[in-house]
Amino acid sequence: MTRLAALVAACLMMAACTTTNVKSAAGLPAAPPRESRVLLVEPDVKLSVILASGLQEPRADWSAAARANLQTAVEVTLQGRSHSYTPFKPDENMDGRAGQLLRLNAVVGQAIMLHSYGPFPLPTKGKAFDWTLGDGATTLGGSGEADYALFIHGAGSYSSGGRVAVVVGAALLGVSLPTGGQQVYASLVDLKTGKVVWFNLAVAAPGADMRDPEGARLLVESMLKDVPL
Repeated sequence: MTRLAALVAACLMMAACTTTNVKSAAGLPAAPPRESRVLLVEPDVKLSVILASGLQEPRADWSAAARANLQTAVEVTLQGRSHSYTPFKPDENMDGRAGQLLRLNAVVGQAIMLHSYGPFPLPTKGKAFDWTLGDGATTLGGSGEADYALFIHGAGSYSSGGRVAVVVGAALLGVSLPTGGQQVYASLVDLKTGKVVWFNLAVAAPGADMRDPEGARLLVESMLKDVPL
């Protein structure tokens, strides 16, 4: 029972809050000029379920629900701020230069996760947060119709009932098994220069379940708490 109690206590500690880690580009204004126009790109979310065997099975229904919930929560968060925003659906804009930039942004985001947050810092950058999509980012801004773009990417896995039973049984034997987890990162890009001016990685607490509207609201609240908008 001691091991089980320790497991429960650990889970409660994990559920306490969503953790975030903000990075910003140096030498830039603390916030975009008032009344800037923001392109709100529909979140890219991929969720899966961990089976009892430990294999992960993609769940398109969970991903779709999380995508819609995050989109709504971000829109509500941005409402009433000093900037206007325009929803942007990647699926409808994957052709031509816009599609190339959307794919490039995904690659840059992965590189930031690996080199600015992960264990492989780039010697040429040091501790500086200096990332860009290049001058071509102006394409996403259209003819001056948007000044900044806000991108959101989410991923995660959830344990099935069978997996939970396996994890609890293993814990009683002193063995720790992964139970899944969810994380979301957001980036704010200056569409005039292509620079990534702000980036935040949020690791979701169990109470901030993006599949649920209220959970998504709590997750977005933490993730965008320091966004300069």
